[in-house]
Amino acid sequence: MRAVVQRVSSASVKILDAAPAYVSGKIAAGLVVLVAVENGDDIQDARYLAGKIANLRIFEDGEQKMNLSAKDKNAQILVVSQFTLFGNVRKGTRPSFNRSAPPQVSLQLYNDFLSALSEALGRAVESGKFGAYMALSLVNDGPVTIILDSKNKDI
Repeated sequence: MRAVVQRVSSASVKILDAAPAYVSGKIAAGLVVLVAVENGDDIQDARYLAGKIANLRIFEDGEQKMNLSAKDKNAQILVVSQFTLFGNVRKGTRPSFNRSAPPQVSLQLYNDFLSALSEALGRAVESGKFGAYMALSLVNDGPVTIILDSKNKDI
């Protein structure tokens, strides 16, 4: 699994392919997490990323050093599924998404990830709607953006 984590001062996600469109998740200061599932991922990948994100020290302490996590700060988190994180343009300019897991597998692991993240934080997280056409609005704070991958831990 792969995640792009952004520290934000606010964010919301609107589901556009519903009639009428509606806001599915909205947060004040916290994290926006874009997450994708790769072929071969399992529950361990979901748990790994959830634990890493809940404890990722990217919030400033009293000395302006990034020493505090979302868990420490009781920060809100908004999670949005984004299979395009595994887009590959090695063979041209049109992305290939063949590394992304099929929708049925991705949906289950996305839900497992949401549960694991809520458990790691001790509270619910906001989310988009898996597979929906969405509009994500956010205000980056910092900006701080971190990429995590359950298989490639060197990122």
